[in-house]
Amino acid sequence: MAESDWDTVTVLRKKGSAAQSKSKQAVTAAQRRGEEVETTKKWSAGQNKQHLVTKNTAKLDRETEELHHDRVTLEVGKVIQKGRQDKGLTQKDLATKINEKQQIIADYECGKAIPNNQVMGKIERAIGLKLRGKDIGLPFEAGPKNK
Repeated sequence: MAESDWDTVTVLRKKGSAAQSKSKQAVTAAQRRGEEVETTKKWSAGQNKQHLVTKNTAKLDRETEELHHDRVTLEVGKVIQKGRQDKGLTQKDLATKINEKQQIIADYECGKAIPNNQVMGKIERAIGLKLRGKDIGLPFEAGPKNK
């Protein structure tokens, strides 16, 4: 006990709480002491801005135009059906011939399909009738083939 040094004192203390270190006074005091301070501004912090109505939202709400894809006309559907029946093909036979699903042919015939030039071209060649342009329903002549 004689060798104990009674002059040495160790004080354990807690560091400031998160609220204290975030206050403006704590930040400026740390800057004065020369400590490294990292501050970041959070966008719309503490506010519920994700549901805020903006000018664009209001404009969209006032929009009355209905947007939709163009569909195959019923005239084209009837031409496909007539050409298929003239060749003695079922929807499934025609679909197999052009490497498509039977539902695609059904959609084209009833006017539900969104026109696809590749599919239309395959159907034109298979049934021998034009489906595009001004000559809808006229015989389809394939372009010159390489001989």
